[in-house]
Amino acid sequence: MWQQYLQKIQQADIRTLARCISLIENESQGYESLMRLLPSSATPVIGITGPPGAGKSTLVDSLIGLIVEQEKKVAVLCVDPSSPFNLGALLGDRLRMSKWYNNPNVFIRSLATRGSLGGLHPKIIEITDLLKVAGFDYIIVETVGVGQSEIEIAGLADTTVVVVVPEAGDEIQTMKAGIMEIADLFVVNKSDRPDADTFVKNLRLMLAPAFHRQETPVAVIKTIASQKEGIEELYAAINENLKQSAKNTKHFWLLAEKAYYLIQQKRLKDINKAALQESIKKEGADFNLYRFIKNYD
Repeated sequence: MWQQYLQKIQQADIRTLARCISLIENESQGYESLMRLLPSSATPVIGITGPPGAGKSTLVDSLIGLIVEQEKKVAVLCVDPSSPFNLGALLGDRLRMSKWYNNPNVFIRSLATRGSLGGLHPKIIEITDLLKVAGFDYIIVETVGVGQSEIEIAGLADTTVVVVVPEAGDEIQTMKAGIMEIADLFVVNKSDRPDADTFVKNLRLMLAPAFHRQETPVAVIKTIASQKEGIEELYAAINENLKQSAKNTKHFWLLAEKAYYLIQQKRLKDINKAALQESIKKEGADFNLYRFIKNYD
């Protein structure tokens, strides 16, 4: 059965692809057998991340348009926030990118974080690896935009694009310890706003010390995504960075991060949050966190 699914996916059968993504999301019995059948693939993964309101979805929408113009195929995974209580989500990207849903060269799937704190879906690695064998030229992953904890995207994407806006001066300082270091490219979106040039200058100054630790400096690109300005420059910079990323040590670090994450998931598989909550309720007023977790040593 899984072999047949794989063959259909490799033949660009979108229905089978969508069904298999759902099987992975829901951890349906035997889905790991499908994952073990996947051949290696060099399909590039582009991560788009940044704080909420930076215009990530509009930027992705413009990138899709340019990729389609180049007669290439693209898959887009849009990760949206979900409720910590019922794990549901408002998948707003379905509205922002609705014009592409009937385009045969574009596949868009919205995913909820399902309680994951790193801005990504718990099964994002498996879903991305499945998309890699489906005949796409690019895979774009747009994260939820949660800030500093969003550095998980660096362990998934071959090229990570961090999107900020000119008003993010103070916000940049708070992000610097995490999200700032993961960028392969910076995009200053909404650059038609006042003081955009000053912000770009300051951002480049902030990045200057990093030049000594990298083979090439991090590019800063100005865009106005709503007007599709700067998108061609961004697309060219992404492709150039993808060529370089195949040659540097980040590739092996990325694979190690993926392996670590999957091993961690596997070892924690028998631990259920709902069951933990019930056990803690039974402890009542005598609950001690450290005595409790010692049971899992």
